[in-house]
Amino acid sequence: MAPLPALFKPIVPVVQAAAARPFSPRSWARPWRQPTGRPRIAVIGNCQATGIAQALRLLLPGAAVETILVAGLARRFGHIDRLAHHLRDHDLVFSQFFPVGFVAGGNVHGLAERVPGLRLFPTILFSGFHPDLVHVGDEASLRLSRLVASPIGPYHSAIALQGFRRGLSVEATLRLYTGAVFERLGYFDLWQRSADYLLRTARDVGFGLDREFALWSRGGVFMHVINHPRLLVLGDIARRLAREAGCDPLDIQVEAYAPDTLAIEPVWPVLPGIAERYGVAGSNLFKGDGRRAPPRLLDLPDFVAESFALYARHRPQDLTCTRLETWGTEPDIRALFDAAA
Repeated sequence: MAPLPALFKPIVPVVQAAAARPFSPRSWARPWRQPTGRPRIAVIGNCQATGIAQALRLLLPGAAVETILVAGLARRFGHIDRLAHHLRDHDLVFSQFFPVGFVAGGNVHGLAERVPGLRLFPTILFSGFHPDLVHVGDEASLRLSRLVASPIGPYHSAIALQGFRRGLSVEATLRLYTGAVFERLGYFDLWQRSADYLLRTARDVGFGLDREFALWSRGGVFMHVINHPRLLVLGDIARRLAREAGCDPLDIQVEAYAPDTLAIEPVWPVLPGIAERYGVAGSNLFKGDGRRAPPRLLDLPDFVAESFALYARHRPQDLTCTRLETWGTEPDIRALFDAAA
């Protein structure tokens, strides 16, 4: 037998030729580039701003993107003039609306007067998939610290709270989570009202979302809770911000390449009676906050039972809720809960 190297000599040219060819078709992706720090972008807003910034870093390789949360404006900057001074070297500034009270000296419009070219983008609030979800406490403050906590965070079931306030048992309250009751409570009307509000507030800041909202709705559930959109929503907004600012973002779906950080926080299920109406998957499983510890998962009976236990430890005057104040003026709804006792 010939020596092994001699056996392979005839095929060496073939192997060398094959090695010179690429192993896969040419990729559509741009070559990776070391970040250059330009453009320098600031994204100002609530928890949604973190996802917008995350998406911009992916869509604009090389960009330096800073997230500035409105909840920390006063602590970090003290006055709106200092915030404006901090932003002076940024190429692009994107901000959600924030009112007076988050930083001394003014609101977002006062900042826009100091930062030429500041671009507003909308806050995404939509309750169509979660019409039973409400906040309890000082809702008008827009501050998490002034809201009453539920078993999974600042998110409560209006039915559970009303059942507690009307003296129902946990078992009696659970019988109210049906499509027929949701209909009587007007839950299915909230889709259109919530959509109208979202689209109007988006137009108010010069960032119409009519096309995007239609696409999101056709794609299924696009919210984790009423104020936490899924990453595909934030990715679409980030892409528009980049394009309309004259940048050239990558043509990719952000949610396919980046983790959805808001999914780590509480997730409210689309209850079966709601899911059936809209043709999406339903669930009775509530997920707690997983940022500091493994998240708790509660089914509907456990969630309502734990909510009742929490409410019992609060003064009645602390359990304020705009939805329930409205229900208190409607005899049909009072009768609905009284009949469930």
